[in-house]
Amino acid sequence: MNPEVTTFLDKLAHPLRAEIEALRQALLEADSALTENIKWNGPNYCDGAHDRITMRIQPPRQIQLIFHRGAKKLEQPKARLISDTSGLLSWRENDRAIATFKTMEAVKQAESNLKLIVKAWLEATR
Repeated sequence: MNPEVTTFLDKLAHPLRAEIEALRQALLEADSALTENIKWNGPNYCDGAHDRITMRIQPPRQIQLIFHRGAKKLEQPKARLISDTSGLLSWRENDRAIATFKTMEAVKQAESNLKLIVKAWLEATR
């Protein structure tokens, strides 16, 4: 885990901090290529130099993981980038999906599926 991200989160005193930490751990365990930084006022995860997953932590009533292909608008693929049989993802476009968590129970229940989604997302966006 990136200590700069930890320091950033320490200053926030977020009510869902335990959920944030569990999600950070799960994301970083899912693929050793992921690196963590702060971008768009929250933890952000990169594959090499490419932003791929951003954690939306405001407003503080839920945590969202936004799966994307970076900040630049790219041509939309004809189909969704990955298949999600778990139902965790809510699709905004074929290359943008969101997983939402409101409780630690939801994070724990989703952890194994989330790791599979992260692996699939990274493979699809490399």
